[in-house]
Amino acid sequence: MKKITFLVSFAISALCVEAQSYVGFLTDNYSGVNSVVSNPATITDSRFKTDINLIGVSVFGGNDYYGVNIMDAIKDGYDFDLEAKKYPSTNNNLGVNMDVMGPAFMFNLNNNSSIAIFTRARSVVNVNNINGTTIDAIDDDTTDDFNVNEGDFNIFSHAWAELGATYARVLFNKDEHFLKGGLTLKYLQGGGAAYAVGKNVTIDYDADGTDLGGGNTTGSISSTGQVTYGRYANFDNDSYDYELPEATGFGADLGFVYEWRPNHADYTTTNSDGDTYTQKDKNKYKLKIGLSITDFGSIKYKEGLQDIYDITNTGVSEEDFDNADDIDDILSTFYTLQSSSQGIKATLPTALHLNADWSFNSKFYVNLNTDFSLISKGKENASRISNIVSLTPRFESKWFSFYVPISMVENNGFQAGAGLRAGPLYVGSGSVITALTGDNSKGADVYAGLKIPIYQGRTKDRDGDGVIDKLDGCPKDAGPIENNGCPWGDKDLDGVPDNVDECPGVSGVIENHGCPWGDKDEDGVLDFLDDCMEVAGPKENHGCPWKDTDKDGVLDKDDDCVDVPGTVANKGCPELTPEVTEEVQKTLNTYAKTILFDSGKSTIKFVSHGVLNEIVTILGQYPNAKFSIEGHTDSVGSDKLNQTLSEERASSVMTFLIEKGVASNRLTSRGFGESKPMADNATSTGRAENRRVEINLVK
Repeated sequence: MKKITFLVSFAISALCVEAQSYVGFLTDNYSGVNSVVSNPATITDSRFKTDINLIGVSVFGGNDYYGVNIMDAIKDGYDFDLEAKKYPSTNNNLGVNMDVMGPAFMFNLNNNSSIAIFTRARSVVNVNNINGTTIDAIDDDTTDDFNVNEGDFNIFSHAWAELGATYARVLFNKDEHFLKGGLTLKYLQGGGAAYAVGKNVTIDYDADGTDLGGGNTTGSISSTGQVTYGRYANFDNDSYDYELPEATGFGADLGFVYEWRPNHADYTTTNSDGDTYTQKDKNKYKLKIGLSITDFGSIKYKEGLQDIYDITNTGVSEEDFDNADDIDDILSTFYTLQSSSQGIKATLPTALHLNADWSFNSKFYVNLNTDFSLISKGKENASRISNIVSLTPRFESKWFSFYVPISMVENNGFQAGAGLRAGPLYVGSGSVITALTGDNSKGADVYAGLKIPIYQGRTKDRDGDGVIDKLDGCPKDAGPIENNGCPWGDKDLDGVPDNVDECPGVSGVIENHGCPWGDKDEDGVLDFLDDCMEVAGPKENHGCPWKDTDKDGVLDKDDDCVDVPGTVANKGCPELTPEVTEEVQKTLNTYAKTILFDSGKSTIKFVSHGVLNEIVTILGQYPNAKFSIEGHTDSVGSDKLNQTLSEERASSVMTFLIEKGVASNRLTSRGFGESKPMADNATSTGRAENRRVEINLVK
């Protein structure tokens, strides 16, 4: 009996559940689809285009009763009783955790959201509040008897499979603040569950307490207390051909990740059209904080059984005890069934995870992680994780990472491990350093796996023009940033790039900004040779019209007297002016004396227009001569009236001559009234002669 009890106790005590699968590996930004097991938000905005996990296995073991040298413990002949250190207490805890990540994959739906599908098989054994002095009592070689005051204890084991779907998306992304969230929904298939809960349990074993007769004795077992025993159907049937039980359920994980990105602008590129691209292959945070709750849910075993027994009994024969078929047979044979029910529920190991990751640079990081069980240690029908705090410095790159987790684990104490990721391979342990270097290891774990990672590509600039290919309109041809990385074209093939060609559709010349030289004034002289582009002119004068400075109708190029009006016949020079002779002067005055006015007025009578035209002709023959037009009256009327009338009549004649083409600068007019009579005003004939106009040469 003592041997059997010892073996059972040792098998259980050799294993103790820890908090987190894949310790160290899940802190890596390149853990990919595996990271959904701790925080579903991690898969979006990741360093992967897609990630495919082929297989990954993580196994944890430990306890707070035995402390061993792992290297010695794996050798043949190791004696736990003699060589292992023992730490018995009234509250020892034991258990096991295995996590198998099966085929799984993740991929990005777009820049802001991702999904993952994964399969996972898990098993957990929790043994809580075991009185460790029980094992010491069994191991006591000084006596075969022992007495155990176990009190309350809880034992729970569960195995199940998961099919999970995760959706994660970016919730907020502005400047240096970034937030993403994720949700996992899981379909659960139970693989088997069993538990035992004891209350106020005591066991007294007397090695010779039962008399078999003929001088033979066997052990006698007396006990008190209550035991609740639950299991799925046929758990106790040794001949049972295993089939998946009728046990399903649903679970969920929820997580968020915040990143502080003080240098966010360094990872964003914008082209001339305003399109932006953020580097997907780079970690952009200085500080990353993750918060998640995992393993909401439970599995209902419809065919499960739960029995509650009062185990108070005395003098149970050890021989009868050993001959029982199974645990159910022991309980039903020797103890009192208080109640029985069908259907049990197994609760998942719900836990809270808080994670902070600090980036020293693009390669070196340190991670602080806390996993806290939300399942109390004494809760029935529920598995739980052990609380853990880990500090993990790591080196991280796309194809290789190395990490050294240093942890404080509930029940197991201090542990140090190491792990690495090399492309598709990941392997490590959260306790390997402690296990290899210490003589008092209470736990050990190991994990390994294979995957197919497809990483986000680096931003490329194949043509080396400073515009990344993602934003480059011509990724194979170098061009300026202002034209989105495309070379400036030359549609008209005139050697002037379109960006500076003012006539991109028409071949032109560099000197005219890519435009052909025009001929605005259409004089046959191109504008770049035309000194007068707006006015037509001959080629000989550089496109300008010939001038006629003196406006005499003779162009300056042909005018021998440029500044003096002349005649065409005289090459622009004025003709020699004939002198006004006395005969001409006499003729002028003869004509002038015949000019008639309305009586008492300065209005010229129409009959005098012919005479005046003759005078115009004569004056035109002497273009350089100047004349004075003088008016005279008779003595009839006042002197003042006659003076005014003479002035007005002289002015009227001058005005007529000017209107007929005589230059005004050649004429003057004045009046003399009755002051210069030519005849006697006493007679009508004399007065008629005195009423006259004279045109006299000004010498």
